[in-house]
Amino acid sequence: MFDHICNSSLKGYALWEVMTFVTIIVSALWIDLFIHNRDQPVSLKNAAVWSIIWVAVSVAFAGFIWKNHDVEKASLFLSGYLLEKSLSVDNLFVFMAIFASFGIKDQLQHRVLYFGILGALILRLLFVVAGTSLLLLGKWVLLAFGMLVLWSAWQMYQSSKKDDTEIEDYTDHWSVRIAKKLFRVSPFMDGHNFFTVRDTKVHATPLLLCLVAVEVSDVMFAFDSVPAVIAITQDPFLVYTSNIFAILGLRSMYFLLTAARRYLCHLEKSVICILAYVGAKMIAGFFGWTISANISLFIVLLCLTVGVAASILFSGQLSDSNNNHTT
Repeated sequence: MFDHICNSSLKGYALWEVMTFVTIIVSALWIDLFIHNRDQPVSLKNAAVWSIIWVAVSVAFAGFIWKNHDVEKASLFLSGYLLEKSLSVDNLFVFMAIFASFGIKDQLQHRVLYFGILGALILRLLFVVAGTSLLLLGKWVLLAFGMLVLWSAWQMYQSSKKDDTEIEDYTDHWSVRIAKKLFRVSPFMDGHNFFTVRDTKVHATPLLLCLVAVEVSDVMFAFDSVPAVIAITQDPFLVYTSNIFAILGLRSMYFLLTAARRYLCHLEKSVICILAYVGAKMIAGFFGWTISANISLFIVLLCLTVGVAASILFSGQLSDSNNNHTT
């Protein structure tokens, strides 16, 4: 059965194409680890440069798909990639809250995110295989996924209307409580180590608990993001590759976002619109209505462009109104 799932997931793609993707990912991870092998804060310039590099690599892979297949598959890849990127913004804010809860310094955040991404590579593969395999059960799965994505959009919209200043304490998150039952936990950090030895016994450090919270956060995020990308394309290879290329640039994007978060005040509204469109597209697919890959790519790009432009143009007004309200 596993062989059947793997064969159906890679149907239409040559082995050398899959190996090309694997080589790119392994090389990218090795380069990233080599470049950032020291415990030091990631500068805004470094984050910007590497964000551009990861985007360029992703666009180049889209060109690779175009050359070996057709423009439609390349458009589907880019649509899934942009969708995953836009949805990741909300998850990155959660990462900020997790680091704040554990008091993780800037120079150690990249290490946590790096190993979090390694875990995400495996977990996303399982989610993609499971999600695309469910589609074999019938068209009703499209309807179920569509309703799930619309519900996520509604939840995000409801959350955006709240003016909560209280930040969740992730040191008491359920995943952290489970980890504390599985490991002896030291209350003290030990450099960048996830484990330390105290009284001849191995203990987990707070850095490992932080990694657990980040990993579980990504799993919960995948419940929304993977069905959303499946709404764009049901091709398992395109779903997984678009997810992974988007994830590769998350670390650099995170450090960019920490510097620019107050200027992107309207980007969340764009993400909500994209989710609403994706959910509607999947439900339309249940009724036999199809939307071309180019139209989906255009709508995703348009929503993101409007969100970024509105944030740049009106962020100053929003800040002024907030300051006036505070005073």
